[in-house]
Amino acid sequence: MSTARGFDRTPIHADRVRSIDGSFAFVPHRLLRDGFWASLHRDELLLYLLLVLVADRQGMSFYADDRLASIMRLVLDDFLHARTALVHKDLVAYAPAGHRYQVL
Repeated sequence: MSTARGFDRTPIHADRVRSIDGSFAFVPHRLLRDGFWASLHRDELLLYLLLVLVADRQGMSFYADDRLASIMRLVLDDFLHARTALVHKDLVAYAPAGHRYQVL
């Protein structure tokens, strides 16, 4: 099947097409297109993706730092460095009270 761009967009496994069920995870294409992906260190990429996976439909997550660091298999200092970088790059907001994260 061909489309206007000439790509066959037929799913390879039509019986396994992704659907949103329960929680919500979405990674915007602009992360790659606008150069954010290339600007991020490996730990920053991992934290961003993890926060996307655990966030609700508003981009909010309430995991504690030590839990996120454990899931990422990072020592807390490396985790905190990645978090600080994402906040400075305006990709994530963080409020210490209640361990609130928001993917922006």
